[in-house]
Amino acid sequence: MNTKLHAICDSQGRPIDLFVTAGQVSDYIGARAMLRGLPNVKWMLADHGYDADWFKEALQDKGIRACIPGRK
Repeated sequence: MNTKLHAICDSQGRPIDLFVTAGQVSDYIGARAMLRGLPNVKWMLADHGYDADWFKEALQDKGIRACIPGRK
């Protein structure tokens, strides 16, 4: 069994918050868990595993602009 590390980092790449899930768990689970602890930021950079309308809308509700590539 493997794991995934979901991380919130500052603009210098320093970790602010970390969340570990089982490797087979969808990135959406990590995204939902991390929403509660997001700091006051302007942008969220994430990979395509976080490309979900509900996640982008939740970020927008917090005043955060999402930079997330679409899924293939």
